[in-house]
Amino acid sequence: MQCRLCDVAPVRAKGFDHTVQGAYAVAAGVARALGLDAEKTANAIAISGTCNNALRVTRTGALSQWKGLAYPNTAFVGTHAAFLAYRGITGPEEVFEGNKGFKEAFAGPFEIDWGKEGLEAVKATILKKYDAEIHSQSSLEGALELQERHGFAARAIATVEIETFDVAYNIIGGGEEGDKTNIRTKEEADHSLPYLVGVALLVGAVLPAQYSPHRIVRADIQDLLRRIVVRPKKEYSDRFRGEMGCAVRVTLKDGRVLQIEKRDYEGFRTRTMGWGSVIAKFNSVAEPFASKGVRDRIVEAVQNLERTRVRDFTSILADLG
Repeated sequence: MQCRLCDVAPVRAKGFDHTVQGAYAVAAGVARALGLDAEKTANAIAISGTCNNALRVTRTGALSQWKGLAYPNTAFVGTHAAFLAYRGITGPEEVFEGNKGFKEAFAGPFEIDWGKEGLEAVKATILKKYDAEIHSQSSLEGALELQERHGFAARAIATVEIETFDVAYNIIGGGEEGDKTNIRTKEEADHSLPYLVGVALLVGAVLPAQYSPHRIVRADIQDLLRRIVVRPKKEYSDRFRGEMGCAVRVTLKDGRVLQIEKRDYEGFRTRTMGWGSVIAKFNSVAEPFASKGVRDRIVEAVQNLERTRVRDFTSILADLG
């Protein structure tokens, strides 16, 4: 439901956050888990959708810690809505098409025949190879591939120029959602393409450690990110959604110019991430919080998720060792 509503009823341009679509998705999922009938499910979706219209300011300008909590809050409120419906509370049944409803207020007209919808939209979702905003992934992979290919150090870089699609430029490149060179917090860092590419070239990775306060304010990255220029390119914008295109051009202090162009990255729908890469990323972020034995049990449970009981899975997560 999240995917299909984002497809046909995007709301970012109208000033709302993508958690708006999540309000409907969470309520539907929780209603399904609770075994609610059609009437109570409709009320759960109506309550959650009516009260969860979040502003896009969450992810623009000087970013706050709320950015990381916005969708969890939607999940919290959507779950609460489902329990209210479970207890008999009703919501506006014309939440989508009614007077001042979702369509009229900001989404505009759209049609989805849920009776004909399958789960194919899930197969079009993508994974993050790096711990960074999703639209940065191809630029990060390109920058690191270029560095590996030519063996230059970050201190040898004069400038970096990135051409990318308009969505990436507007959200993380300094476009309509604000300047991305004044970086002081984790929330700002993971939504700044200059910071992300710069820190990747400095340390060869983008992991949680690259968002620590002392890493963010170090002189090396603060200097380098200001020498990274991001521009939109129509060709990449026109191909976006089917591709995540970009070009990364590095000019070294000795005058050499190195360039790479990308159409996707490992984890995009056209080049899916293999299970080995998924496990490696999981271990890289989970190692500080769970023993190897527990991590192995989590991996095994996820591999067999369709045959794993919820209580058995949560019991693993409750005892991290």
